[in-house]
Amino acid sequence: MLTVMGREVRLTNLRKLFWSDLAITKAHLLQYYADVAPALLPHLANRAMVMKRYPDGAAGAHFFMKRAPEPRPDWIETCSIAHGSGNVIAFPIVQDLPSLLWLVNLGCIDLNPWYARCDDVDRPDYLHFDLDPVPDATFDEVRATALVVHDALTALGMPSFVKTTGSKGVHVYVPIVRGPTQKQVWTLAKELAFVLAKRNSALITAEYRIAKRPRNHVLVDYNQNAWGRTLASLYSPRPTPRASVSTPITWSELEDGATTEDFRIDNVPARLAKLGDLWAPLNAKRGRFDLARFTSPVHH
Repeated sequence: MLTVMGREVRLTNLRKLFWSDLAITKAHLLQYYADVAPALLPHLANRAMVMKRYPDGAAGAHFFMKRAPEPRPDWIETCSIAHGSGNVIAFPIVQDLPSLLWLVNLGCIDLNPWYARCDDVDRPDYLHFDLDPVPDATFDEVRATALVVHDALTALGMPSFVKTTGSKGVHVYVPIVRGPTQKQVWTLAKELAFVLAKRNSALITAEYRIAKRPRNHVLVDYNQNAWGRTLASLYSPRPTPRASVSTPITWSELEDGATTEDFRIDNVPARLAKLGDLWAPLNAKRGRFDLARFTSPVHH
């Protein structure tokens, strides 16, 4: 039992190897999250969390869980969201360090929060693109695609922020003024993706059917903007052989050749201490793009 901020957090199986080749244990994972918590927590607050649990570590099978498990500490806040057929699911919310450690102790390696906050789960705070290489495409092609996306968003007056996914691609996020529904945000992201694919047909695809995607291309995945979808959050370690971390980077770092493997559990806390949170603007009230000029009027 660990007392954190006056709350008792029960941590279990601390010696269990989560990356056996790297000798990284569950205790190391918990310590990593404690180290990055000051930067991470503002990005998770008030958002439903989908749990992706790896009971046997990074190389083992995982399963998704939405409903906050019972029993749980009474200080774990939940976010109740109505799904189809009247099913209401109470997701856990990570509001502070104790709840973060409680969640990671369940075997969550990466964190998958909602794009919308709990007080209005249908109106997201971001529009984003998941840039995912199709087989035979290299990270250089992912990089080139990201820069195309960046230029297009800049031309539209949209601020955009980039991070490695910790896996094969990169994520590009645009902080938006809350208002348009998830469906409207998804529709706009889809239109943008298809325009970019048409203009850059040798590099980019927006084709969602896997069998139809051209090889050596990068998918500009707009579908992750759909309601209820999630992506691994910033500062999330991923179950990769190197324990790489989804890490905010600058556009110039990307241009200069930064790769996924440059950012790992063993070096991200020091990077964060040195540079601060490059994605702090994603939580700021100022500097958000108003999508209303592109979307149809919102009908309440």
